[in-house]
Amino acid sequence: MSFVTEFRQFIARGNVVDLAVGVIIGGAFGKIVTALVDQVIMPPIGFITGGIDFSQLRIVLKAADAAAKKPEVAISYGAFLNTLIQFFIIAVVIFLLVKGVNSLKRREAEAPSSPPAPTPSEALLTEIRDLLKARS
Repeated sequence: MSFVTEFRQFIARGNVVDLAVGVIIGGAFGKIVTALVDQVIMPPIGFITGGIDFSQLRIVLKAADAAAKKPEVAISYGAFLNTLIQFFIIAVVIFLLVKGVNSLKRREAEAPSSPPAPTPSEALLTEIRDLLKARS
């Protein structure tokens, strides 16, 4: 079996294609959530807290030295807070998605299935019953 044929069979499997689609949609969803947090959620929070831009919050460990061309050394905890909020939003959305899928699966499982076919003896007894009803 050639490499190309084997690779084609590998890609043609449904789970590989589903995974690729999931990764692509997940990446796009991550960008949407990032924009939501940075552009919609954080500005009002910053306004309420007195105009604080959370993405700029940091603890400076060593100030920048322009003469020596050394950059600032800082812990950017504001960006970390934004990332935590993004993670929380994604976790809630995924939870709701999984909860919805699980409820659909439960509904399918609870849906009444057709009654089982009667056993041969039950069918014979039903036939006898119907014949006796027809006689009277």
